[in-house]
Amino acid sequence: MNYHHLLLLPLLLLLTTTAISATSSAAYPAAYGGESCTLAGADNLIPERRETYDNGRIMDITHRITPTMPNFGSDSGLGQFIWLVKSKRNGSIANNSEMKIPTHTGTHVDSPAHFFDDYLDAGFDVDSLDLDVLNGPALVVDVPRNSNITEAVMKSLHIPKGVRRVLFRTLNTDRKLMFQKEFDSSYVGFEEDGAQWLIDNTDIKLVGIDYLSAASFDHLESSHLVFLESKEIILVEGLKLDDVPAGMYNVHCLPLRLVGAEGSPIRCILIK
Repeated sequence: MNYHHLLLLPLLLLLTTTAISATSSAAYPAAYGGESCTLAGADNLIPERRETYDNGRIMDITHRITPTMPNFGSDSGLGQFIWLVKSKRNGSIANNSEMKIPTHTGTHVDSPAHFFDDYLDAGFDVDSLDLDVLNGPALVVDVPRNSNITEAVMKSLHIPKGVRRVLFRTLNTDRKLMFQKEFDSSYVGFEEDGAQWLIDNTDIKLVGIDYLSAASFDHLESSHLVFLESKEIILVEGLKLDDVPAGMYNVHCLPLRLVGAEGSPIRCILIK
């Protein structure tokens, strides 16, 4: 036996193992259970939070859900809504949270069951909503800033026949009401005659607005009844329309499939 070969063998084994290890880490993940869950420089990780994507072509018109966002009828805001019930720091294999929020939190959708017991019993919940209505060409319009949305205001907007989706930007956006913790009952919304004129004189099926209710506070029940009775109008409320120029877009809104729920948080985007 060649003793020089025996002396070289450990060195060759070391080089081979090192090469295999380097290849594994560079091209393939480590075996499950062998990887580290701590990232180098984790203390410096800062997530990027954006309002627009693809050089402004895609605009997120959904408000972030936070403890300090307004909650209908409350002066103290939404409050804590998410709890970390299992965490890796406490010995669990993963981080897992639970959340509890009203179904009409932030940017959300109303189903016909919101104001009609018969519809709720029959199952006209958010899972029954027509996604074709919630997705497609939409018109963003600016509402006169000195009024609720009345019949006279609707007439003044001159919304063309054939437009099926309209997002109404109002004084609510200028006042940044969705960024204030306290609920403000002076928000702009539809009065009953404005809702009825929309039903009778336009082809609109999706009504979007920039505060927690499409109906003005003094017409809260009556306007909702007008909108929802036919089961053809979908209300999307609490939209974030800051810095969105008026005009035509494609809107895409997707509610959660909450069987039995009369409302749901919804993610909405506009695409130029």
